[in-house]
Amino acid sequence: MDANRTPKAVGTAWGLLILNTLGSTGAETIVPLPRSLIQMVTMGALVGAFTLALALNLRLRVRPSAYVFLLTLLLVPSLISSADLEAGFGALFRCGRLAVFVATLWLLSRWWDGGLTFVRHHIRIYFAVLASVVAGALVSPGAALPDVYGGRLVGALWPLTPPQIGQYAAVIIGLTVLLVVGRRTDGRSAALVVVPSLAVLLLTHTRTAMLGLLVGLVLAIGSLVLTSAAARRFFAWAALCAAVAAVGFASALHAWFLRGQSQENFSNLTGRAKVWDALLAAPRTTGEEWFGVGLGDKSFDGLPIDNSWLAVYHEQGLTGIALVAAVVVVLGGVALLRPPSLPRACAIFLISYCALASYTEAGLGDASPYLLHLAVAASLLAAPAAGGGAAAPRTPSEPRTAFEKPSRRRVPRWARSSEVI
Repeated sequence: MDANRTPKAVGTAWGLLILNTLGSTGAETIVPLPRSLIQMVTMGALVGAFTLALALNLRLRVRPSAYVFLLTLLLVPSLISSADLEAGFGALFRCGRLAVFVATLWLLSRWWDGGLTFVRHHIRIYFAVLASVVAGALVSPGAALPDVYGGRLVGALWPLTPPQIGQYAAVIIGLTVLLVVGRRTDGRSAALVVVPSLAVLLLTHTRTAMLGLLVGLVLAIGSLVLTSAAARRFFAWAALCAAVAAVGFASALHAWFLRGQSQENFSNLTGRAKVWDALLAAPRTTGEEWFGVGLGDKSFDGLPIDNSWLAVYHEQGLTGIALVAAVVVVLGGVALLRPPSLPRACAIFLISYCALASYTEAGLGDASPYLLHLAVAASLLAAPAAGGGAAAPRTPSEPRTAFEKPSRRRVPRWARSSEVI
């Protein structure tokens, strides 16, 4: 299906999914928002996204997707581990949320055609989220740069933490840069997105997001170097600017990465290593080893785990780790097998960013922005539907070319599309 035929309401459904994954905890806002109200809004957004996607896809047409299929399988260990209520009734509630989240992705997969439609939705919606962060900083700089977070930028209108904001900024910067390299947008429009987003990223002092952005762009643009002159020029200029920055601003970059921390605190990843060691050393039954303890808030003994793999191991066990690893391997393998193109480069950026961020941030095993990033990558790697995309169907009055063979039999309608009903 051609991107131009995608209903505009699909972007609305995608925005509601993003709203659902913004979370309900974070910094103190200018106007105190009860957590119950925030959860009502986010869960209402998920229900709204599912309802809208179902209304747009009443015939339940879906595209075959290994990514969404693996997420569906991930529901099995999540439900098994949550059924014994060791993690409380909240675990079953989170399972239900994950089920609706995955069902919505199935419904929206009808419009996954290898085009850039969902990339543009992703950029627009997350840029609107960053605009709310900037608005909060302008209204109340003290609330947006609180001492409790070490002066890092937070959400003053909606409770967003620095790592969340840094993640959103890095993702839209990377995707926008790739659109410029692929000549799918002009430099002026890109600058209106990249410059403020980069300023936001720097104010969050989020090291994981910065490293993910740099590594993801190197891999993505590197995949275009052999086939794109624009990519080669951008790569050369970026390497030159990086060398100059490394020499001229070495002390400033070092201070930015340390964030005023000691070398010891920096080496143990701001205390994360202690939580990881305690989690791995904790005794576990055979059932907990294979299926985890149930979906929770990604914490252990009241402390955040901040590692996707250990969070999945804790909540969904070794079975969950195998499925999440299969997601990353399958998407990465498909991206490597695709011929060089801009959609492939965008997918490589998103996959590599999520893989790198998974070491210091949780989210690959539950409804989260990371699963939405990978969903966009899956939409970019999907094969175009028959009869759409590159060429429009020929009218009966148009002559055949010398390279076309005459049709010997009528092809049934169900066989002309890669969709499944």
